[in-house]
Amino acid sequence: MSIVNFTPLPALYGGLLIGFAAAILLLANGRIFGISGIIGGILKPQKGDVFWRILLLVGLILGAFIAKQVLGTPSIFTTRSTLWLIIGGFLMGFGSRLGSGCTSGHGVCGISRFSIRSIFATLTFMATGMIAVFIMNLMGVSY
Repeated sequence: MSIVNFTPLPALYGGLLIGFAAAILLLANGRIFGISGIIGGILKPQKGDVFWRILLLVGLILGAFIAKQVLGTPSIFTTRSTLWLIIGGFLMGFGSRLGSGCTSGHGVCGISRFSIRSIFATLTFMATGMIAVFIMNLMGVSY
């Protein structure tokens, strides 16, 4: 197994920006930077609690677009079929609801607040992902 295109500095800068954004949202708005919770609040709106959520999602998409234009980051592609992508999206959504949050909420915000629940949730996310890749490799599923 080889690591392809390992770029530690851009990863570090991206991580710092994500942490900075999470800190600003928490300090300025008292909210946790968990994407599944942010989207959940749009899908089940409460009065006066939707605008900032939509702005944050637009900022995420716009930020990625600008980074691609300015930095020339490569296009994202997949060799997976649409069915695999739908199954993966469903499992991710189900898991984030079951775990009361997603990797951004638990992994970025929860661990930084020393939440025991978030630490265990993140360990579970990581272990499950590793097991899934292991099983897919055993089955000969290409990705």
